[in-house]
Amino acid sequence: MPELIIQAREAAISTHLSVKRILPFRKRRMVGPFIFMDHAGPISSFPSEITSMDVLPHPHIGLSTITYLFSGNVTHRDSLGVEQIIRPGEVNWMTAGKGISHSERFEDPELLQQGGLEMLQTWVALPTAAEECEPTFKNYQPAQLPVYTDKGIWMRLVAGNAYGLRNDVAVHSPLFYLHVKLEIGAKIDLPIEHSERAIYIASGNLELSGRTYSKGQMMVFSKNEEATVRAKTYAEFMILGGEPLGERFIWWNFVSSNKERIEQAKND
Repeated sequence: MPELIIQAREAAISTHLSVKRILPFRKRRMVGPFIFMDHAGPISSFPSEITSMDVLPHPHIGLSTITYLFSGNVTHRDSLGVEQIIRPGEVNWMTAGKGISHSERFEDPELLQQGGLEMLQTWVALPTAAEECEPTFKNYQPAQLPVYTDKGIWMRLVAGNAYGLRNDVAVHSPLFYLHVKLEIGAKIDLPIEHSERAIYIASGNLELSGRTYSKGQMMVFSKNEEATVRAKTYAEFMILGGEPLGERFIWWNFVSSNKERIEQAKND
C-alpha cells in the first residue's frame, strides 16, 4: 500500500492559467530530489487573448526545472538568451544554479485546433555542491529518450535510470522520471532502483492491492516496498523519485539548503 496519498490542489500561476499542484505537500515536501510538481490541463478552451495565460519572467535559484508536454506547445525564454519552443515528448531541462530568470509563453493561436494543451513542470533540488553552479538550459528531443513497449505498456524515460533504461539527460543526483501509458488490464511493477518513489496519475484509474486510485492523485511509497499497479481504465501517469538530498528550504521560486541564501535571493 502507498505510504501517503497526495491529492492535487488548484493553484493559479497566471491570469488565465490554473494548475493542479502536487508537490510540495505539507506532509511530504520532497520525493527523492523532486521538490515541486505542477500539472496544467488538459485545456481545450482558451481565453480570447491566449497570451493572458503567459507565465511572465520570474527568477529561480538552487534547482532544475523539467518541462514536459503531453500536448500543445509553449515558448521558453530565459536570461541566458535561450528561446525554445517546447513540444510534446521533449525534455526541457533548465538548471538555475546561482540564478536565472525565465518565462513560459503561449503564442500559438492554433493551440485549440492542435488538440489543446497539457503539460507538467517539476523541479529537482540540486546537491549542495551544485546549488551555485552556472545556469544552463538544454532541450532533448524524443529520439534521445528511450521508449519501452510491451503488451499494453508504453513508457518513455524522461531522465535518470529505471527498469534498465538510461539516457543522456544531464542530471545532478541519482533520480528517475518516467512517462507511462497502460491499456486496460495492463500491469507494471514499481521500479526498485531508488529509495524514494511515487506515481502521479495524470488520467485514468490505477488499482493497487484492491484499491482504486484516480487522476490528480500521487501515490508515495515507502523504501523497498514492492508494488504492482494495474490499469482499471486506460491510464497515463508519471513515475518519479530518487535519492534524498537532505533538508531543503523553499520560498516562491527559490530552493536552497541554506536559509540565508533564500533571504539573499528575496532581497536580490
